[in-house]
Amino acid sequence: MSKNWQYMIIRGVSKIVCLFSYPMILFVGRGVLGPMMKTILKKQRKRGVFHVMRGINCNEEKAKLIINEMFKNLGQSLMEILYTPNLKKNNVLNQVSIDHPERIETALMEHKGVIILTGHFGNWEWLGAVPSLYGFPVTVIVKKQPNDQVTRFLNENREMMGIEVFVRGGNEMICAARALKRKKILGFLADQDGGFYGVPQMFLGKMASTPIGPATFAKKFNSPILPIFASHDEKHHNQIMVGQIMHYENTGNPEEDVARLTRKMGCLTESFVKEHPTEWLWFQHRWSTKPEDIIALHNK
Repeated sequence: MSKNWQYMIIRGVSKIVCLFSYPMILFVGRGVLGPMMKTILKKQRKRGVFHVMRGINCNEEKAKLIINEMFKNLGQSLMEILYTPNLKKNNVLNQVSIDHPERIETALMEHKGVIILTGHFGNWEWLGAVPSLYGFPVTVIVKKQPNDQVTRFLNENREMMGIEVFVRGGNEMICAARALKRKKILGFLADQDGGFYGVPQMFLGKMASTPIGPATFAKKFNSPILPIFASHDEKHHNQIMVGQIMHYENTGNPEEDVARLTRKMGCLTESFVKEHPTEWLWFQHRWSTKPEDIIALHNK
């Protein structure tokens, strides 16, 4: 049975939301949708509090305050995603800032494409859309959502903003090569569980598997890596924060070199979480893969 009706509902809601002013988006997202999700998503809220207490070594009271603010930020981001078609308007785009855009330009001047290290911080959808609207050549390899109509909606929004989209599930190396050889920016959400092929390292108080994708592509294509994360300022406007350029260092031992760079990126991500704890999705399953399974696999 066709699920097209689900897409039509999402797109219809988006059209209604696009009639709102941006201050209304903030009000509904932070004041209504965020608290509503906090109430409904009880398991996620409880899991998030536990992860915060362990990750930044704080008491339960402080952890709950962080998770409450995280849900407000999430509610705002979801409203903004529905509002994406309006992002091209100056009155909305003016609410988003990019610090150090010259670092993106410098990385592109190497003419080897650019690998973006990012994660589920702030409005990660606008993190890709805004640089694209500013003229930077952005591509993404995206994971399919459980509901393919949500994937359809998100990908249409991405393409509307000028982003080239590759859906994960095909040959990702070919997709990455195509983007990087065309000197484009390739974004990765690298804060998820890395599975059995990831690199084991401590992450927010517990051993985790870190994805090797960004480091592997940097090794193969000699592309620079830029850490770019999204957050909010005191007025809840979006900020896109660009870090220092990183490179793959070849010492003659590819496996160790990839692991070292992966761990360096994992530490950068962890530092950003600790500096902006209300911006990260604390309830995601970051620690699903057991470290002994990763080690056992690499020792075969």
